[in-house]
Order: sequence, then structure tokens, then C-alpha cells
Amino acid sequence: MQTVTLNNGVQMPILGFGVFQIPDDETQAAVEAALAAGYRHLDTAASYGNEAAVGAAIKASGIAREDLFITTKLWIQHAPTGSVQDDTRRAFENSLSRLGLDYLDLYLIHQPLGDYYSEWRAMQDLHKEGLARAIGVSNFHPDRLVDLIDHNEIVPAVNQIETHPFHQRAADQALMRERGVQIESWGPFAEGKNNLFTDPVLSAIAEAHGKSVAQVVLRWLIQREVVVIPKSVRPDRMAENLDVFGFELTEEQMSQIATLDTGASLFFDHRDPAMVSWLGGRRYN
Repeated sequence: MQTVTLNNGVQMPILGFGVFQIPDDETQAAVEAALAAGYRHLDTAASYGNEAAVGAAIKASGIAREDLFITTKLWIQHAPTGSVQDDTRRAFENSLSRLGLDYLDLYLIHQPLGDYYSEWRAMQDLHKEGLARAIGVSNFHPDRLVDLIDHNEIVPAVNQIETHPFHQRAADQALMRERGVQIESWGPFAEGKNNLFTDPVLSAIAEAHGKSVAQVVLRWLIQREVVVIPKSVRPDRMAENLDVFGFELTEEQMSQIATLDTGASLFFDHRDPAMVSWLGGRRYN
């Protein structure tokens, strides 16, 4: 498996398996199938409600812990009369317990909302104690990412953001590269929006390589050095999504895909006041 080197030297597989929106009662079987197919990088979150099922699949697999790369995420902490830093540590410990692990490979702030500075200070301590090999963020736009970097000791290792052919984030990636932050894609297939799987540009490229549109999208991201975590509950699709290292897109094909960029989210904007209030009102951990 191809890897990327994070800013603290940790090696992260460039392709992993995501479990967002997989129901809790289906997650263990899906993750077991993914591990059997060859995935060693798993991505979950406290807010997904399926960390325990991911942990059960890891335990059932018998795969050595050091051969796995496990990510989970911290939801917005609410401590009006207490300490966000204490709540962050407690949330981390809860996630670790649900996963049945002694440490995480990557721990992310899930949303750029609330007192994420206190969350980050707690996460820096977790990293220094060896409980999280790397720490990072998710859904941070460049302004908030730079502000966090400029006022803290540890630079986030990863920023996991919506990245797909219709929202390519090239400028964001350039800024992250300059600041030593690895870009990671969520929603690589845009959940099929904009008829991604029948898009004529992607379909023509897929036909030229004898591959599926999904494989072309994953290959396009990997050639851009974007870490990607596709999701599927079908073992055949899991295997297909792993089979993207035996071909390469040409510069012309990469340029053709670049023309699909709309420059806008197909899901939601973290700078929308209504969305900020909705996310901030959700409770986990």
C-alpha cells in the first residue's frame, strides 16, 4: 500500500476504508470484509455511532495492531461550567474504549466550531503522551486552519475535507502543502451527486483504462497525493476500490478532470450560520 509521510514522520496509508453512514448493526461485518480485502486504514468518528462495531471487527480480524492505521474524530465539546480540555480527554478515552485500543494513529477535531483551541491543547497533550500518534482536523477552511497553526505548538498533521471531482480544493491543498498539512478527502464520490458515476468525462477515461468511474476518481485523488477513504458495504466494491495502483492517468486526463471543478460544496458550508447552529446543537460522547 502506498503511504504518505505526515509532518511528524508517521506513515499513513493513502487509501483507507470509511464507515460514515454505515448503520451500527452492519458496521462490524463491513469492516471485517474490508480488512479481509486488504484494507489496513480505517476511519470512523464518535458522531458516527459505530466505533464499538469497528473495534469488534478489529479484534475479530486478529491483525496485529501495528499493521493498522486507525482514525477517529472528536465531536464539538460543551463545557459551560467545566473544562473543554477535560471533556476532550474524556471523549478521547471513551472513543479509545469503544474501539478497544490502547492508542490511536490519528485523532481529528471533527468540526471547526466551539472552543476548538481548548480541544487542540488537550489533543497536543494526548499526542505528547503517545496516546495519539498524530493529531489533525476536519472541515477546516484555510483561514481557520492557518489561525490554528499560528497560535499553537503542533501543526495539524491532516485536514480531512470534502474533496471530489466537482469540488477539487486545489488552492486549499496548495496552502496545506505549504504549511505541512496532509489533505484527506471525505466524500470522494460526492455520494453520486451530479451523476458522477455516469459523467461523460469520467466515463470516457474509465473506458480508456478498462476501469470503473470509481476507480478513476480514486486514482485521480491518489495521483494528487490526496489521502482517500471510500466507503462500501459490498465486498466486490471494496476489492475494486483497492485495485487502483496498477494504472496511471495521463496529464491530459488529469487536466480533463480538472475542468469538472465547480468550486463549491455539494453538501453544506461550514460558514453558513444555520449550519453552524445545527452542528453546534448536536451532542455526542
